[in-house]
Amino acid sequence: MVDTISEVLPRHIKNMMLKINPRIINELEEIRIRISKPIILRTHDNEFGIFENGACKPNKGYCANKTDIDGILKFASGFSMYAIEDELRSGFITIAGGHRIGVVGRAVIDNKNLKTITNISAINIRIAREVVGAGNKIVPYIYKNRKICNTLIVSPPKCGKTTILRDVIRNLSNGESLDVSYHVGIVDERSEIAACYMGIPQNDVGIRTDVLDSAPKAEGILMLLRSMSPEIIAVDEIGRDEDYKAIFDALIVGVTVICTIHGSSLNDCLNKPLLKDMLDKKLFERIIILSNNPKVGTVKEVIDVRNNYNIIR
Repeated sequence: MVDTISEVLPRHIKNMMLKINPRIINELEEIRIRISKPIILRTHDNEFGIFENGACKPNKGYCANKTDIDGILKFASGFSMYAIEDELRSGFITIAGGHRIGVVGRAVIDNKNLKTITNISAINIRIAREVVGAGNKIVPYIYKNRKICNTLIVSPPKCGKTTILRDVIRNLSNGESLDVSYHVGIVDERSEIAACYMGIPQNDVGIRTDVLDSAPKAEGILMLLRSMSPEIIAVDEIGRDEDYKAIFDALIVGVTVICTIHGSSLNDCLNKPLLKDMLDKKLFERIIILSNNPKVGTVKEVIDVRNNYNIIR
């Protein structure tokens, strides 16, 4: 069991987890805990309930209660719920190791803005896993004429786009695959790329990488441009109109952009008007299409935008 996750679990739940087959623990992606419902452990392919003897069965097992959830949040907050109020406004908190605890409950609205979440009824512990080397296969395709191409990584959910993006950043920042390294700025709006805890990245994003954690992408891109002089800016899951505007601002001043977007094909990109406009103007040079067949993080296609969308892999 990941030590930092064990530290936030009540003792009786931790003891149940310790009895589970290590293979399941090693493949674990989420722990979903809902009041009066069985705790569900999720791997990429399966999900299980847990029992006091360590057995795992679908749809059955130990049912969590409010005390369990309150206990996890107290441990995660260092026994100061006030200290995590700002994070709760985003719907999750990040703990040591980069793991995230998503929460739902009663939303408290103040002047039409979400102030915090109370009466928390369910949590989702998402286990942070780095796959060092996952981006190595992509780096050669986004390097041309001794520069990194403006790159769009396109992927359906759960196909590894954030994992790939993170490792590409690490590789370029460290100068691992190429004969040159780069200063990278990350706008990590949802704290999923670098997984900062107390401002410090828990994931390896490279030695020349600066992280602006929890900032909205559009504002964060402009802040990095003004303050950190990055050679590359990386963001995850663009989609809002203001995201495209900020990316455009970065591109026209010569900063390379590497970003991800939900989709499964080139047509999905061309069906987004603002993105289509950027592609028509050849502002992006490479599109990487990911899939989960035969496994998560599979590179389905590499598209050369400036060469009439030619598929080069």
